[in-house]
Amino acid sequence: MPAPATSPAQAPANSRSRVLVASLIGTTIEFYDFYIYATAAVLVFPSLFFPNSDPTTALLSSFAVFGAAMVARPIGAVVFGHLGDRLGRKGTLVASLLTMGIATFLIGVLPTYEQAGWIATALLVLMRLAQGFALGGEWSGAALVATENAPKNKRALYGTFPQLGAPLGFIIGNGLFLIIGALLPSSAGADPSQPSEAFLTWGWRIPFLFSAVMVVIGLWVRMRLVEAPVFSKTREAGLVRKLPLATVFRSHWKQLVLGTFFMLATYVLFYLMTTFSLSYGRTAEDAAVPGLGYSYTTFVLMMIFGVLFFAVFTLISGPLADKYGRRTTLIWVTAAILVFGLVWVPLIGMGTLGVVLWLVLGFTLMGMTFGPMGALLPELFPTSVRYTGSGISYNVSSILGAAVAPFIAVALWEAADGSPWLVGVYLSSMALLTLVSLLIGKETKDIDLDGGEAPAGVGVGVGVGQDESPAATAAR
Repeated sequence: MPAPATSPAQAPANSRSRVLVASLIGTTIEFYDFYIYATAAVLVFPSLFFPNSDPTTALLSSFAVFGAAMVARPIGAVVFGHLGDRLGRKGTLVASLLTMGIATFLIGVLPTYEQAGWIATALLVLMRLAQGFALGGEWSGAALVATENAPKNKRALYGTFPQLGAPLGFIIGNGLFLIIGALLPSSAGADPSQPSEAFLTWGWRIPFLFSAVMVVIGLWVRMRLVEAPVFSKTREAGLVRKLPLATVFRSHWKQLVLGTFFMLATYVLFYLMTTFSLSYGRTAEDAAVPGLGYSYTTFVLMMIFGVLFFAVFTLISGPLADKYGRRTTLIWVTAAILVFGLVWVPLIGMGTLGVVLWLVLGFTLMGMTFGPMGALLPELFPTSVRYTGSGISYNVSSILGAAVAPFIAVALWEAADGSPWLVGVYLSSMALLTLVSLLIGKETKDIDLDGGEAPAGVGVGVGVGQDESPAATAAR
């Protein structure tokens, strides 16, 4: 992509390859870190950090710590959003990645409950909160790097690259766990669905320690970024806010609310397919709360196969959203998610073929709904508050969706005596809320991130995609 002409005061443009790699590699690392925690939360943390509880209570406790990170994410969105809107995207992205990397590495060296008692559990919660805090600033920054450097007619396509980090992080993280599990198999006569003693003692730590290598690579890529011309011009025009958060709540509250509900079904589907499904798939058929009874290795391989569809359809969703619009694309996909939640039991009842089809359909819909969000949420807000606004919408939705989804799913699974039908109804209910919000919202694909008119009826106060004049800023 040829670099646009620049004035001496304007930052040089990033190349297309630098933009796409920087937005992709950071989110891949962040999601890798998040996924290895999610896997460990199902596989080893219940016995290592909550050993005095029955299996279901230990799993719920592990999921509660998993969900605690979602509570920290909006705080991270506010802090990193403030820095990103005030000082620039590049430095903020480096800081969020470094924070996530340090927290993940430290999880890999934590003592267990047997070694340190409640202190071990407290440290796990602290590191998990740090992970959530970091991820709160990561996604919106990566999405802005992609969309603010993209041609106007390809913003959704560019916006799918930070989204692509989710399936890639899943494949790398779970693939590494599979390799370690194969090298440290359960002893003869042991339950093959349970980790070996060596895995419980030290094998689970390897993916967390390995994250340090990935973070170094990610930092090297991101340090080579320069600020997008869109932000540079906003700064030069004196439109940078002293308190972006106050401006968002004062002038862009409607976009904030709609953006939060746009993401709701996406988040619920995301964590049901990646976290709850692993618990449900591995639990024995004759357990107190029965599951599908697959071995860990078998079910994770089935999940990885489904995640390949997640990756492919994340990329496919970009051109569709650029051609037909973000809203139109997401309305159809969300309606499909609603239907999908109602057919869980018939699908799973078809045996292994049905379970694979369930995973493939779920992850396909995940890609189709997650992909356009990389462009849609940033397009709801003007440059001066875009990092803060998109980050808060994305991460508050994580509380309403992802923080409680695994916990609610386990409770519903237990209430239905091992059947997932209530979990599917829960997904459909959340999809209905997202569908209503999309019907209320307006299309954003034709707005100009560098100024221009907002689509009628989308925003309150300052139009979407544009900033106030310097005079208005001075008046405030």
